[in-house]
Amino acid sequence: MPLPARAEVARHLERYRKWERLMLASPDNREVRGTFESTGHSLCVLMGKRCAREAADAAELYLRTHSERTARPSPAASTDG
Repeated sequence: MPLPARAEVARHLERYRKWERLMLASPDNREVRGTFESTGHSLCVLMGKRCAREAADAAELYLRTHSERTARPSPAASTDG
């Protein structure tokens, strides 16, 4: 399975977190809850997970490991010798 684009994962995770905060602030609001559940479903599909919490964790791990890989200089680029 091909990996999703980093920007796409970040966008979906940010949207999920935003609606999560709104849902926790207004748990009785059906519209907010519905949108939160929809964003969770989108994140699940994107990350290949069955649970929104697992999908959010997987997205955070993906973004963290992806950014660490791009932040490290490649050994070929080193000019120590």
